Amino acid sequence: MKNRINSVMVVLLFSVAWALWSVPRLRAQTEPFYKGKTIRVVVGFTPGGFYDRWARLLAKYIPKYIQGNPEMIVQNMPGASGLIAANHVYSVGKPDGLLLGALGYGMYLDQLVGRKEVKYDVTKFHWLGSPERSDQLLYMRADAPYKSIEDIQKASEPPKCGSGGTAGTDYILARLLEEAFPPLKIQSVTGYPGGNEIDVAVERGEVVCRGLTSAPFFGREPFHTWRKKGFVRVLLVTNEKRDPRAPEAPTIYELFEKHKTPEEIRRAADVIIRGGDFGRPLVTPPGTPPETVKILRNAMASALRDPELLDAAKKSKMEVEPVSGEELQQLAQRMLAHPPAVVERVKKILGQ
Repeated sequence: MKNRINSVMVVLLFSVAWALWSVPRLRAQTEPFYKGKTIRVVVGFTPGGFYDRWARLLAKYIPKYIQGNPEMIVQNMPGASGLIAANHVYSVGKPDGLLLGALGYGMYLDQLVGRKEVKYDVTKFHWLGSPERSDQLLYMRADAPYKSIEDIQKASEPPKCGSGGTAGTDYILARLLEEAFPPLKIQSVTGYPGGNEIDVAVERGEVVCRGLTSAPFFGREPFHTWRKKGFVRVLLVTNEKRDPRAPEAPTIYELFEKHKTPEEIRRAADVIIRGGDFGRPLVTPPGTPPETVKILRNAMASALRDPELLDAAKKSKMEVEPVSGEELQQLAQRMLAHPPAVVERVKKILGQ
């Protein structure tokens, strides 16, 4: 009898010990992965620009739609128009779902033309989505002697345009215009860490022009004040139709027709211009688990439907035209799959 009691006691003690050990493990298994975690968003540009503003707005609302409600912080890593940040996210970042990159839309071009500085493959990033698509424009100081593309063609001295680097809208657009409208020349002054710094350089007269996406030009200072004072004029837009906010500016497609730009150049130009469909994307490093990518994509899509985010974007004149992660993934594949002849023409345009 005594032995039976002892046996029962041993079983009970073992059961209690097992329960005490297994309950925390079960709780750990059922708690959301992101509970208590911090997601870092690396922005490839300086604070204040639209890449940075979008990253910070999304960082405020994306966690709301992730089970576990993680913290989301933004880190600026400017340089070479986002190339430094792209290399970091791709090669250094861990694929654990805790690192996102807010990268420049033109980074696929640096890979397409084979620049040696590129350490990433855009087809292997996991694309989460973008809050907008991006058309581009070229603005010029109004007191500069260049009132039109034709004035630049005839100029004895090319205008100096500010640029962050070879992946930036400013640099890419300048090279495209040179190829499409000879003998036009633009002197790109590179090395600025971000768009804000280029705008300051324009105010100081270090440079007189800049190519950029349309959203910030119509959505923030100093452009509101500049337009009111007539400090700058828009020389062209890459929209398919004229932008009603700058109706005096011809589209690049109008200029193609006017100057009888060869078809092969137009095809290469389309590869370059339509890259704006990437907008201001968020990505995660290669190797991020599929279920984690799905969580992040769904959270971003939900955030871009959030009434509070939409209201904040409207007040800040930030246009919302969401592009899904799946669409961007397909776009990245498509942009790297052009025929060799088109790639060679793009290389020529971008100086490779």
